[in-house]
Amino acid sequence: MLMPALVKAEIQEFKLSNGLKLVVQEDHRAPVVVSQVWYRAGALDEVNGKTGVAHVLEHMMFKGTKKVKAGQFSRMVAAAGGKENAFTGQDYTCYFQQLEKSRLPLSFKLEADRMVNLQITDAEFVKEIQVVMEERRWRTEDKPQSKVNEQFQATAFKAHPYARPVVGWMNDLENMTAADAREWYRTWYAPNNATIVVVGDVKTADVLKLAKQYFGPLKSHILPMRKPQTEPVQIGERRVVVKAPGKLPYLTMGFHVPTLVGFELSSASITPEQDWEPYALDVLAGVLSGNDSARLNQKLVRETALAVDVGAGYDSTSRGRESLFEFVGTPSEGKTVAELEAALLAQVELIKTGGVTQQELDRVKVAVIASDIYQRDSMFYQAMQIGQLETMGYSWRLLDEYSEKLKAVTSTQIQAVAKKYLIKDNMTVATLDPQPIDPNAKPIGQPHTH
Repeated sequence: MLMPALVKAEIQEFKLSNGLKLVVQEDHRAPVVVSQVWYRAGALDEVNGKTGVAHVLEHMMFKGTKKVKAGQFSRMVAAAGGKENAFTGQDYTCYFQQLEKSRLPLSFKLEADRMVNLQITDAEFVKEIQVVMEERRWRTEDKPQSKVNEQFQATAFKAHPYARPVVGWMNDLENMTAADAREWYRTWYAPNNATIVVVGDVKTADVLKLAKQYFGPLKSHILPMRKPQTEPVQIGERRVVVKAPGKLPYLTMGFHVPTLVGFELSSASITPEQDWEPYALDVLAGVLSGNDSARLNQKLVRETALAVDVGAGYDSTSRGRESLFEFVGTPSEGKTVAELEAALLAQVELIKTGGVTQQELDRVKVAVIASDIYQRDSMFYQAMQIGQLETMGYSWRLLDEYSEKLKAVTSTQIQAVAKKYLIKDNMTVATLDPQPIDPNAKPIGQPHTH
């Protein structure tokens, strides 16, 4: 769920002559600055046979340039008292540092250098691809719920790139080469495909000056044309069963739903439904899940003890303009996934026929605002909101209108989206069929940090 940024300082946006976008939000409560570099390049842009390359390149970005040796980037940030890391998603790759405010030039100097001067050697690649494969084993192949979630995505999406795991399929990782990583870097890493977000105890004019100094000289290059990729309408329910060692069964269930519309459509061409449906789906997720008094937890965990845990979720934003309204749950011992699925669908039917109460609407809307008040103390969180929206083809200005749009959602609108989208012909179900656990089995993967 997208959260509104409340009582926030003014955000200012700039574009350098080479196409790089800079967004700055001053926050003077502590002498700290968060700097994030967002590239509009993620698993969404990959092709079959090279899945996982966006994430592999993220690892390689720490392996050195002509000026900075492998591993030195992180050591230099740590020596300055800062912390840094990176993450790859379907829609983007982000690199970030949190530093004492006077050290922002160090962040910009290092990021500008590796934006154009990265050296991907065969020797470093051979070492790092093993690390990534280990990470896949640790995060996915050792964890039955992760296996289910991976198969769920691959079943819910047939044509769209969201079917593929961000970490990549193991066969693709085994056959990946340093040349694949270099190609990805040359294709997508450029100032005109990047957004820098800075939040902290800084002056906007000073940040702009630094950006021009370090990033201004970098040359833009022509980016490949991104073709729209739309998932065909689902015309019947889909099911997949995963057999893996586990204690309890597990269920994940999803329905294709729309997202908020981005820059690709002018406001004049947006239909009324495109404007309000995502907000209604957001509120529906909050009514069903989110805290102890939400419907699913109240009915299926506390009252009937049918489930150990259960939840619902929806992301109203995505660069691929595709989303799923999802349910997840673990049946209690002695209960089956079939019983849990039936109970979840029964809760959906109650909303279709009876709507939601004003009390539920008020609770969800208050919860959204309260959550943001709690989280807005984090400069990193504020920067994340801005960076995600900008990189996914929206605007940080969406934050200004979000809470008002949410408050306008009615029970009738919630019923309408439930009736329209939460139907069996639009449903994908993935379940874990738990197999006996070998008490002598050891994890096949190891955890990873940069």
